[in-house]
Amino acid sequence: MRVLITGAGRAIGAAAAAELSAAGHQVIATARDTRLLAGLNVTDRLRLDVTDEESIRSTLERAGDLDAIVNNAAISGKGPLESYPVERLRAMLETNTIGPLRLLQGVLPRWRSRGSGVVVNVSSVQGRVATPLEGPYSASKSALESLSETLHYELGHFGIRVAIIEPGYIAPGMKAAGDLAELAGDDAYRQLWDEWDGADGKLTGARGRPGPEVVAKAIRAAIEDPSTPLRVPVGEDAVTVLSARDALDDAAFEAAMRQTLGMTW
Repeated sequence: MRVLITGAGRAIGAAAAAELSAAGHQVIATARDTRLLAGLNVTDRLRLDVTDEESIRSTLERAGDLDAIVNNAAISGKGPLESYPVERLRAMLETNTIGPLRLLQGVLPRWRSRGSGVVVNVSSVQGRVATPLEGPYSASKSALESLSETLHYELGHFGIRVAIIEPGYIAPGMKAAGDLAELAGDDAYRQLWDEWDGADGKLTGARGRPGPEVVAKAIRAAIEDPSTPLRVPVGEDAVTVLSARDALDDAAFEAAMRQTLGMTW
């Protein structure tokens, strides 16, 4: 299959490019900075800014007829919503949520006509469970999940599959320097910052955080296996958290997470 991956310059995107190429797929690796793609053994390396319609148009033109798209490009950030700059939230939504839809709109008419295609949208456990200080990122991924679910209902009729990949905490290197910039906000939130620091380690425990390769394998399976469900949690922590969220009501889930993380805020 001919597969285009966004945000392929590092971590999950780079691992997915390697995994799919090794499996014999033709991979079109894309990133805003193509220098990040130099070490990838792929069919082609193209510059793509998912927030720019002209960039999307020219990239799709050069990429040729695609069988699957992996929407992985994303930016992140932390800070209390009380003072989080709206322009940063808007930028996050442009990249994490609107960008994937823009890209898909460029291929879906063709896919619908031929009756096939695979969409793999890389979300996060935070797309279903909002967390303190990471509200903007959670909101962008939650919106991506909603769009993905709608696409699943709308496009399945035409033979187009949609899968949402939901990684838990993945090993360092997932984001480039600056993506995770922290905006501390008022000092009144200092206790929350202190308590939330290291939450990933409390959830993953002694086993530690898995590398992006486990997500890459899930992406490959979603592309190759027509029986893949709409949502695919990846990582023991993601499975644990999302299973608890499905099983418990809001108050019970909050109590369980507070106990697990030792939070008093």
